Amino acid sequence: MQHLELQPPVGMRDRIQGFWYLERDFGSEPSAFEVLPDGNAEVIFYFGTELTLQQGGQRELMPSPFIVGLLGKTVQFYAKGRLKIIGVKCYPWAVYELLNLTPIKDGLASSLSHPIVSLQHEMAALLEQEKIAEGLNLVSNWFVEQQSLLADNPLLAKAGKAMLQSKGSLPVTAVAEAAHATVRTLERKFKASSGHTVKDVAVLMRFEQVRDRLWCAPDTPIAGLAHELGYADQSHLNREFKRYSGMTAAAFARQAKVRRASFADDFVAIVLSSQV
Repeated sequence: MQHLELQPPVGMRDRIQGFWYLERDFGSEPSAFEVLPDGNAEVIFYFGTELTLQQGGQRELMPSPFIVGLLGKTVQFYAKGRLKIIGVKCYPWAVYELLNLTPIKDGLASSLSHPIVSLQHEMAALLEQEKIAEGLNLVSNWFVEQQSLLADNPLLAKAGKAMLQSKGSLPVTAVAEAAHATVRTLERKFKASSGHTVKDVAVLMRFEQVRDRLWCAPDTPIAGLAHELGYADQSHLNREFKRYSGMTAAAFARQAKVRRASFADDFVAIVLSSQV
């Protein structure tokens, strides 16, 4: 498996967290892999093979690119052969503004009619020549150009910064104070930009922190992690973790010890677990 990352230009870091590339051979038969929720929205381009989403007992072929918004539960994809992905990890309060799209309500866009689709052919040609860095720069430059057309949105930028710095632990009133806005104004603008409330995103941010910590250090004491991240107690953390992952934090940590051997140590964004 190959995994590369590209930091966004400084002027984009209040909207985009990063650009990344993943290449993995799934073998000759379709294999499942899971994507866990987190506090980001992703634009996903893929190449080399078909990618299908398991949903309602059926598999749906995904277009390229497609959007993964804020997920409410783990979703399962299938692929076979060599899969190549270029992803754009965006903050949920910024991605739809960047793309001039209406927020996705159910977390996944299975069709996308948008000018960004035009990048697919050129990126495919670059990846065919193993020009991965050029492919990442191509999509980065596209977003830089898109951002240049947008007005600054200081309220959302300040709110997002406060939420990121607190790792999702701030109450809505404190986020509004940091953004120099009323709670009502903040919630209205946040819902319009992301399709979710401030609390929705904050809860997912905290889940992401737990997920990443346990992935990188499975022996981390869960009670201490709950206290550090502002959960009421370990039971509260486990309820939230099971809500989004389908398992307790302790069960996830046990599985992480085994699964980390198959993936990059610090990579949990899109492929977190797999099964044949």
